[in-house]
Amino acid sequence: MNIWTQKSIELANQKNYLDLLYKVYPLSANLRREMNDVVKTDIERATSNQDNEALLNILISQTNAKNIVFPIKDSYVAYLKHDSSAITKNPNTVNRIAGILYEMGYEEIIDKATTPKETNRQIGPLFGAWVHSGALGATITTDSSVFLSATENMIFDGSDDDRMRFANQHLGYSRNKGLDFLAKFNNKYVIGEAKFLSDFGGSQNSDFEDAELTLRATFNPTNKTVNKIAIIDGVLYINSCAGRKPANKLRTNFTDNEVILSAVLLRDYLYSL
Repeated sequence: MNIWTQKSIELANQKNYLDLLYKVYPLSANLRREMNDVVKTDIERATSNQDNEALLNILISQTNAKNIVFPIKDSYVAYLKHDSSAITKNPNTVNRIAGILYEMGYEEIIDKATTPKETNRQIGPLFGAWVHSGALGATITTDSSVFLSATENMIFDGSDDDRMRFANQHLGYSRNKGLDFLAKFNNKYVIGEAKFLSDFGGSQNSDFEDAELTLRATFNPTNKTVNKIAIIDGVLYINSCAGRKPANKLRTNFTDNEVILSAVLLRDYLYSL
């Protein structure tokens, strides 16, 4: 096990880990999704007129734009999202779904459609915002040419795809997958994925595996030193959960050279290079 993984486990079990982590992932109270007043008016009109096709078209167009969630869970809705022309071709299905919506009424339709985002859906952008804030104490740039030629410590603050393209072109990175982190410290490049595992199972385990793939990605030879890291936080560091996957994997499947660490320790790691 890498020393930074050991430090992360110790931090999580002996100190105020969650209080420190909140600086990186400051989850806010779940705010309701916003819906345009014009859209609300259109939904109210379609509901009042019991215009089945209009109501479904409005709601599906909004869910496809990721503004709202569809007000009911129905296995046929996903099909309609992918093929809106099916709305006119399947009147019985449309009538059935619309009937459920009419029973709910306009107010409940709006209430369900604008339900707050789940906390775990807030997490994605927070790591990037924390890095962008300057918390790591290094110069930040979005200019790839500046980053490439820099002799000082620097963080590349482009998009995930921008970081991937830079790593593909200059560092021999072979995955067709965006990167959450790209920096240069002491003339050594550092690339990584950042994940917050709020629980075990399902997509949380998949997130760990995604970070693992980046950590173990094959690199084409270049004349640059590249350090691959996985910046992972959450329940996998709890000692009493050591038998759970991926907590067990963290403790048994990685070598001393494979760096998995908490974001809380990222600054210390970078300045140790």
